Amino acid sequence: MQCVLNLLPENKSGNTRIGRIIMMVSILPFLLLLIVQAQCIPPPPLAPLTNEMVQYVNHLNTTWKAGHNFEGVPLGYVKHLCGTILHGPRQPVRQLRFQPELPKEFDSRTAWPRCPTIREIRDQGICGSCWAFGAVESISDRFCIHSKGKVNVHIAAEDLLSCCDSCGMGCNGGFPASAWEFWTRSGLVTGGNYASKQGEKSYSISSNEEQIRTEIYLNGPVEADFSVYGDFLHYKSGVYQHVAGSLMGGHAIRLLGFGEEGGTPYWLAANSWNTDWGDGGFFKILRGHDECGIESDIVAGTPKLE
Repeated sequence: MQCVLNLLPENKSGNTRIGRIIMMVSILPFLLLLIVQAQCIPPPPLAPLTNEMVQYVNHLNTTWKAGHNFEGVPLGYVKHLCGTILHGPRQPVRQLRFQPELPKEFDSRTAWPRCPTIREIRDQGICGSCWAFGAVESISDRFCIHSKGKVNVHIAAEDLLSCCDSCGMGCNGGFPASAWEFWTRSGLVTGGNYASKQGEKSYSISSNEEQIRTEIYLNGPVEADFSVYGDFLHYKSGVYQHVAGSLMGGHAIRLLGFGEEGGTPYWLAANSWNTDWGDGGFFKILRGHDECGIESDIVAGTPKLE
């Protein structure tokens, strides 16, 4: 900027100050435009599962740290793990009748210590069955929670995969809401026999951050789905928010809490990629901004206890 201003010629009276002020005012919008454009420059086209992706994320120094979770694994295998078909059918939306005072931080693992399934991390293997795992994990948790620790069951994802024809394409993708509807209609093994009507009802939750927190606080973990980008594969710690990488697919997980870390609000979630992924199988994702669609499709249900 100084070099541009030094090129201004002096007028005959030797007064260059006015000319410089006029030029400064005229180029100010241009400079602001350059700043905005610089801030909007998209990230470089980084391939997932590479050192370059890890280095780029960590260099940004945002709210999370990246690392390697899939050593020696082909990208096609990882993409297949994202087996949720986004924007699928939904259950009737449940409206809460009252709004309790919510704590700033909540973790289902400590709120219901007598329920071991809440602390469990499963492994969906090579099957694109996250839609089923997110459902049976949350259903198992809710049996224990609503029975006050008296009923501890381990609902089988394999049963849901093999028996629910309306849920999608099994290991090639499915719908979370359909999984919950099947549970209420037909039941699932381990928690009861077929046609036992284990679930009293299933429902979707309005995409309202406070209502989602309330549902978790009152009734336990819920199933959520979101868009997975290349950088998420490298999550290790902190509060994830998308900064780089192309879309890998849709993924379903279990939300079991909420809180703040360093002033950043987050959802606490459990993945189904075993304990060697992320933070012991768990991760945090930005809350209140529908990050990657995490708040757009929440589904849960109430178990029927005899």
